[in-house]
This record gives sequence, structure tokens and C-alpha cells, in this order.
Amino acid sequence: MKPPAFTSLAAAHRAVRFAWFKSGLFWRTFFLMSVLTAVSMGAWIGMINVYQRGPQVQQTAETVVSVVTITKAALTHSAPDLRLELLLELASNEGIRIFTLEDTDIIDPPPHNPLMPEIAAIVRERLGADTRFSSGVNGVPGFYISFDIEDDKYWLMLERERLAGLTRVQWLGWAVVVGLLSVLGAALISSLVNRPLARLTSAARAIAKGERPARLPEKGSQEIIEANRSFNQMVEDLAQVEKDRAVILAGISHDLRTPLARMGLEVEMANLSQEARDGMQSDIAQMDAIIGQFLDYAKPTEAATFVPVDLSELLADIGHHAGRIPSLRIRTDLVPDVHVQGNATDLRRVINNIIENARRYGVTPGQDYTEIDIVLRVKATGHGRRAVIEIGDHGVGVPPDQIAQLMKPFTRLDSARGQANGAGLGLAIVERVLTRHNAGLEVSNRDGGGFLLQVALPLAA
Repeated sequence: MKPPAFTSLAAAHRAVRFAWFKSGLFWRTFFLMSVLTAVSMGAWIGMINVYQRGPQVQQTAETVVSVVTITKAALTHSAPDLRLELLLELASNEGIRIFTLEDTDIIDPPPHNPLMPEIAAIVRERLGADTRFSSGVNGVPGFYISFDIEDDKYWLMLERERLAGLTRVQWLGWAVVVGLLSVLGAALISSLVNRPLARLTSAARAIAKGERPARLPEKGSQEIIEANRSFNQMVEDLAQVEKDRAVILAGISHDLRTPLARMGLEVEMANLSQEARDGMQSDIAQMDAIIGQFLDYAKPTEAATFVPVDLSELLADIGHHAGRIPSLRIRTDLVPDVHVQGNATDLRRVINNIIENARRYGVTPGQDYTEIDIVLRVKATGHGRRAVIEIGDHGVGVPPDQIAQLMKPFTRLDSARGQANGAGLGLAIVERVLTRHNAGLEVSNRDGGGFLLQVALPLAA
């Protein structure tokens, strides 16, 4: 069963990912651009529909009236023996056919077109109120208009394609095509707009892991150039701070530890009582240990030094050596052949710090020793499969309201303040090293008593 802290952290990770999906800058930009495109397309289609309707009606009506008038005039003024040849020429060259209108004709309704009533009104106004329209006569489809030559009635048939505009299906098809192209364009523009920010975020995460990211390109808009230039300068300043700190730490090591060693030698040679000698040697050893903690806390862990580490073998070796300490009882339960990517020396220091912390503050009630359980498993987490180390003691645990304080540097619980053998950096060193290893650290009280630390390390490729 996972401890509450581990479960709550996993739920928090899921919430963060969902919140990013809902409110990420890319998705917000993409959504706003898509909405703007959709509104613009709707307004454009509406405007085209309003302003195109009148001209299209007028143009279609004029075409019908012109064709009927010209055809009627040609038939009226042509010689009777040439009319058949004229009709054949109209049908073959112009797609115009003339039929006699009979009372027995089977006439279909006019074409189903939103513009048809307005077209019919204009044509009847020009050609006569008795002008009829049909979409098919005697089963032959076409666009039919009736006209008279003296007392004879005729049908003039035009091909539908000459008068048909874009249908609703065609309008919808074009709208879908334009919409898809607009959405793709919105996604591309959003990606280009947000790429510098994503690159900056990735570089900031690399710094948080203790890595030195590549320089950000100083190109693009003026705001992006200034932001990337400032970030690059910050990275260089941080690198310089790390170098300066290494120099300072080297000076601390030389300036403090050398006098301490000399003091230890003088204590040995001084004419002191055994009790006084033991007390001074103990004080010197504590001062040396505190200096060592400072050095461990400030020491950088370079990702370039990471190699595949056999974590199973490493934990077995640490448990074997720790078990030789009289005040410790070590029990191990390790899955064999588990490899992680990291620095073996730093990982060993982490585990030893955790064990030492448990030895000092996790003594089993009623006993003069500390029982420590070390368990290694491979588990599926929110970040994929990871090697999970569980190190727990059987002591009294930690007050729940003080667990969060354990990771802060130079912080020690009230129960440990009387033990002047540390600077309150043990778990801070652990968290600092694990952060550079892209590992997770969870602390909680064990069920049944005691304190538990869970370390989740990425598996080696």
C-alpha cells in the first residue's frame, strides 16, 4: 500500500498535467485563433450570401430572358424551310432545344432552388405573366421555360448546368476545406508563437535538474531576443557562481581542516586528563563532520558522470557494511539486477546519509539499537517504470506536521536538537543529490511505527 504522501503527490502530478492541457498557452492560442477563424468564415459566408443573392438572381433572369427573346426572334424571322436547320444548330452549339407545348405534357414542378421564386418573378415581368417553368417535361430533365409564337406554344429547354450555382453541399464542402486549412494554419502559428516559450521552459527545467542547457537562440521578435539573452546571461552567471563556490569550498577545506588536524595532534601531545582529551577529540570530530556536511551539500553532481549503476549490488554492499555497526540491525529485500542511471559515489552517499539519519533518530523503542529495512522494487509510477528504494526504521517516527520541515537545510527537529553531531543537512543533501538524478523522494511515517523514505530512480536504458 502506498503511503498517503506518495498517493497525494501522484494525484497532484495528474492534476498539473490536466491543468496544463486546459490552460496551456499553446491550446489557448490555438483555441482563440480557431474561434476567430470560425467567426470570420461565418461572417464571410453570410456577407457573400447577402451580396451575391441579388446579382445572381438578376443575372440568371437576364440570361433566361435573353435566350428566350433571341430564340423567339430567330424562329419568327427565319424562313420556314430553314427552321429545322436552325433548331439543330441551337441544340448542337448552344444546348438550346425547342419543343411544342402540348396539353398532354407531363410537367414537373420548377427547380427546387431558393432563388427560383425571384427569378420567375423577373422573367414573368419581362416575358408575360403566363410564362411557365418546369424542371422536366415528359420525363426529360432540364430547365424549361414556355413562350408563344402567335397562337402556338413552345417549350425552350436549357441545360441545368448553365443556370446552377453552388449548392448547399458544395458550400459546405468548401467551408470544411477552408476550415481544415484554417485550423492547420492556426496550429502552425500557435506552435511558432509558443516554441520559444517551450524552449525556455525546457531550459529552465534542465537547470532545476542540475544540468547546463544549450544556449537559447537569440533571434525572433525583440521580446524573445531579450528574454533569451537574459536567460543565457543568467545561466553563465550561475555557472560562474558554481565555479566560485568550488574555489571557496576548497579554501574552507584547507583553512579549517588543516587547523583541526593540528589541534587534534596537539590534544594528543598535550598533558591532559583522559576525560578532557576525549571531550576535545569528540568536539574536533564533530566540527570535522559538520564541515564534511557543508562540502557534501555544496558539491555539484554533474550529469556527465552518470553511468549505469547496479543498484541491487550497491544496496547489498551498503547493507553488508552497515550491518557491522553494533547499533544497527539491517534487513534487506532486494530485487536482483536492477540498473539505474546515475553517479555511484553520490548514490552511495545518499543511502549512507539515510541510514545514518535513521541510526541517530530511529532507535527501536526499548532497545539500544536501530532496526532498518531496505527494500528494492521496480514499480510503475506516473513517470514510467522506476527503481523504488524503501528505507524504513522502527522508531517513534516524526510528528506529521513536521515532516515537510525535514528537507529544509539547517533544520533539525526538537527531538534532535540535543545531539550536536550534525548541521541539519543530512536529508537536504539527500534531496539535492536525488534532484540532480531526476529522482523522486517521499517521506512519511510507517504503518505500525517508524519513519519511511521512498526513493524513485529512473531505470537505465
